[in-house]
Amino acid sequence: MNIVVLDGGTTNPGDLSWEPLERLGELTVYGQTPQNLAVERAKNTDAVILNRITLGKEEFSQLPQLRYVGTLATGYNTIDVEAARERGITVCNVPHYCEGAVAQHALSLLLCLCNKAQRSQDLVQAGHWEQAVEESHGPLAPVELEGKRLGILGFGSIGQRMARLGEALGMEVLLCSRTPRPAPSGYRWVDLETLFRESDVVSLHCPLTAETRGLVGEHLLSLMKPTAFLINTARGGLLEEQALADALNQGRLAGACLDVLTQEPPPPDHPLLQAKNCVITPHVAWATREARARLIQTVADNLKCFLEGRPQNVVS
Repeated sequence: MNIVVLDGGTTNPGDLSWEPLERLGELTVYGQTPQNLAVERAKNTDAVILNRITLGKEEFSQLPQLRYVGTLATGYNTIDVEAARERGITVCNVPHYCEGAVAQHALSLLLCLCNKAQRSQDLVQAGHWEQAVEESHGPLAPVELEGKRLGILGFGSIGQRMARLGEALGMEVLLCSRTPRPAPSGYRWVDLETLFRESDVVSLHCPLTAETRGLVGEHLLSLMKPTAFLINTARGGLLEEQALADALNQGRLAGACLDVLTQEPPPPDHPLLQAKNCVITPHVAWATREARARLIQTVADNLKCFLEGRPQNVVS
C-alpha cells in the first residue's frame, strides 16, 4: 500500500516517529503541502493522511486509486465526506487523543486573564516591583473564580473535562449542548441564551457545523455580563470575530481567550489582534508531545483496521 502524509509537520516536527505508519506500507511524509500540490502528491496513492488540506469532489475525481483518507485531527470539516462516500473512499478521524491537553490549555488561558501573571512578571523583570504591587490592587487585580459560573457550550469529552476543572476551582457549572446527556450532580442544563446571560465564563467546546458557524455573534455577546470572559479552543468559525472585537473594545466584555481563528494565520489587520484584553495562541492547545504521539498511533491503528476490513472511527 502507498501511503502519503500531506501535512505532517505540525504533528511531528521531528521529535516523534512515523514508524507505526511505516509498518503498514510505503510511506511518504511531507511536512507541508500547498493546496495546489495536494492532488499531485496524492496521485497513485491508496491512503492519504492529512491535517488541514482540503479534499473535495474535484480532488477526489483526480485520485481514482484513493481508497482511504485519515485525518491527523478530530475535526474533518476540510473533507467533503459526502463526495468521499460517493466514490467509496473511507474517511476516519481521531477522537479523544487531545481532550486533556485542550481542556488544560483552555484553563491556562482563563487563568492568564484572571491572574495577569505575564504582565506582573514583565514589570518585576524590568525592575518595577513596587509598580507591580500597586497595579495588583488596580488594573492587575486578579479575578477569583471560586463561586462564579462556568458555562460550557458543547458537553462532549473536552467539555466534560473543562467542566471538571471548573468544578475543582469551586465554580458552578452550567451546560448547553445539542445532545444533552447525564451530568454530575450539581451541574445545571440551561438553554443557549441563559448560558450566555448567566455565566461569568463561557467556554466553547462544540464542533463547527452549518448550524454552529457564526453562532456566537452580536446577539449572544450582548447577553454576556460586562465582567465575563469568553474562551474558544474549539473552532474559530464559531465566532463572529468582528463582533467579539467590538464587544471587547467597547468594554461590553471583560476579556477573551482564543486558540483558534477563522483564518490561520490571521491577516495583519485581523480585528482581534489589537482588541483589548484578548489573549490569542496559535492553535496549539492539542500539541503536547504526549497527545501528538497518541495521534500518530491512532492514525496508524485506524488504517490498520481499515486494511483488515474492520474500519474504526469512520466519519463517511
